[in-house]
Amino acid sequence: QVQLVESGGGLVQAGGSLRLTCAASGSIFSINTMGWYRQVPGKQRELVARITTGGITNYADSVKGRFTISRDNAKNTVYLQMNSLKPEDTGVYYCNAHIVTTDLKWYDYWGQGTQVTVSS
Repeated sequence: QVQLVESGGGLVQAGGSLRLTCAASGSIFSINTMGWYRQVPGKQRELVARITTGGITNYADSVKGRFTISRDNAKNTVYLQMNSLKPEDTGVYYCNAHIVTTDLKWYDYWGQGTQVTVSS
């Protein structure tokens, strides 16, 4: 059993900052890519940023230069620092992780989602 627990969402004014945290716990053997996705009503969930175990990152064009993804492998945790927030960044942010469990099976896990609202 593996859980991803997110925190750090909330309401912020345009131009402000938030930091999202996602901690993985449970029967984890190893974690490969971790990432953050965003979903707004009526649209598909879309990639915001992701990071490999070795620290290679990629970002959606809309957040490049404003958001930074990082991870602490020792803590099985991924972070998303969001600066210069815009109203269009509003949505539910989901953590995602590709995890090999202790029975050596590969799964794709999702967090419960955390709401980010940016007011204009």
